[in-house]
Amino acid sequence: MGQLTQEVAPRDNSRDTAFKSPYMKAPDYFDGTQAHKLKGTIQKKVLYSTSFLTGRAEKCIEPYLSNISNEDPSYLLNNWQLFETQLFTLIGDPNEVRKAEKEFYYLRMKESVHVSLYIAAFRSIISRIGDCSEREYIHFDQEGLASRLLDILVSHPGGFYSLQELMEITLELDNRYHERKKEKGSNKEMKPPVTVSNSSRPPQDSSSNNPNHKKNKKEKFFQISKDKPFATPLNEEKK
Repeated sequence: MGQLTQEVAPRDNSRDTAFKSPYMKAPDYFDGTQAHKLKGTIQKKVLYSTSFLTGRAEKCIEPYLSNISNEDPSYLLNNWQLFETQLFTLIGDPNEVRKAEKEFYYLRMKESVHVSLYIAAFRSIISRIGDCSEREYIHFDQEGLASRLLDILVSHPGGFYSLQELMEITLELDNRYHERKKEKGSNKEMKPPVTVSNSSRPPQDSSSNNPNHKKNKKEKFFQISKDKPFATPLNEEKK
């Protein structure tokens, strides 16, 4: 344990940088063949992580560093899970779990997006909750999927045994959907546009569209004179 104490070098607080590299030697690799080294490996891992802490986070851990020789497995420096939990308890967001649960219940996948984006968001949320069963995760994962995927998953026999199985199947179905969508789009681009030739249309009399055509044609049979206020047929005047 004395060696670990010597390896933690004092910080240089004179350097004002956004990220301070640790001055402690990185933990050695542990291959599982020497069980007696496991405890020391875990403690080195915790101590190495504390060398990255500054400000308020560093002050929360300092009291534990004064008793580095404590070999109790339940002591914070000898228990990575306890170390992580303590940090979240002391300086973490107390409403983080509540926020994650709200996101969890309202997470929905849009019809046009890839399911990989939905899965990434789903995994990110459940990593902050962590107290639901596998069946609950499967249920809520299905609830938020796009209807085009749900319509296919309904016919899956026997349901799903794990969340991983459900995600793998939805990824495969979604990839097929988007591939087919691209194929349809490329087929539309390849089809030539349908055009109508002017030669196939029957000739039209331009005068037929003229509203004055019939009027002019009718006036040829009538003549209006000063003596006669009404129009009289031309054939009558000739008589």
